[in-house]
Amino acid sequence: MSQDPSFWGDADKAQVIMKERGEVMDLLAVIEGQQESLDEAVMFLELSAEAGGDKQADAEALSLVKAATAAIQSMETRRMLGGEHDELNAIVTINAGAGGTESQDWASILFRMYLRYCEIKGWTAEITDFQDGEEAGIKSADIRVVGSFAFGHLKAEAGVHRLVRISPFDSAKRRHTSFAAVSVFPEVDDDIDIEINESDLRVDTYRASGAGGQHVNRTDSAVRLTHIPTGVVVACQLERSQHKNKSTAMKLLRSRLYERELKMRQDKAAEDHAELKDVAFGSQIRSYVLHPYKQIKDLRTGVVENNVDKVLDGALDSFVEAFLLMDGTNKDAGAEA
Repeated sequence: MSQDPSFWGDADKAQVIMKERGEVMDLLAVIEGQQESLDEAVMFLELSAEAGGDKQADAEALSLVKAATAAIQSMETRRMLGGEHDELNAIVTINAGAGGTESQDWASILFRMYLRYCEIKGWTAEITDFQDGEEAGIKSADIRVVGSFAFGHLKAEAGVHRLVRISPFDSAKRRHTSFAAVSVFPEVDDDIDIEINESDLRVDTYRASGAGGQHVNRTDSAVRLTHIPTGVVVACQLERSQHKNKSTAMKLLRSRLYERELKMRQDKAAEDHAELKDVAFGSQIRSYVLHPYKQIKDLRTGVVENNVDKVLDGALDSFVEAFLLMDGTNKDAGAEA
């Protein structure tokens, strides 16, 4: 394939094909590896049977089977990542809900959780916009996540997240409930035609700011774009160059306009599907309770985690995988119907 002189005639197409080839080769390698492990497990069991029972051989077989089961589970999850945009990069937006400092602090906790999750998954996370809270936390933040199947995984996080805890900002140590909304959409590929007329844009520039003084400079390098016909607003203060920030903001705008159009079509086709409901406070997808007990429960899948600290430090795979399996099962059932 790649040895054909004409193959690289269209470099972009060739890169896509080579990427797909690499993914198939990786999948085949995993399958072959698990087959070898299971064959080895069978060998240990046969040795144990011949010896009339061998605890060490039995333990080796059990260990190999458990490892193969985990790998197969991971492959099953990967199979569920077959959506039209699942392989794309993702744009994650976090917005604090009503409640002032409490919700803004909760939004900052979620912000850190997603940065840690990206780090664990080996993805690159770029903070494209960041609005500090009035006293603590953040009002909002946008994260561009670059990585294989980033959108496919992170789409499981879209919705309202509810926190119950003893407030660190309340001198009376009362229990508070806070909300934050997370939106996730795919980063649009450059070859998808989203037409944006310059006359439909309002461009505002301002000085960048950030937590701890990060990304601060003395020029109006940050850029905010408002798409007047739809009211969609994006901003970027990642770079010191206004030109680069505008370029990134245009990419974000294209993604959001594409996501907006896609969602309108989905809502029209499946108005009664719960996964397509608008993000609204009161329709939370996950509840994080830190008092009077510690527990995190996903209200869609029923998955419960009691190690709260581990989850808030980015261990989200149990929630994400359960959502993907549920979502895939629902789609399969719908297709059969």
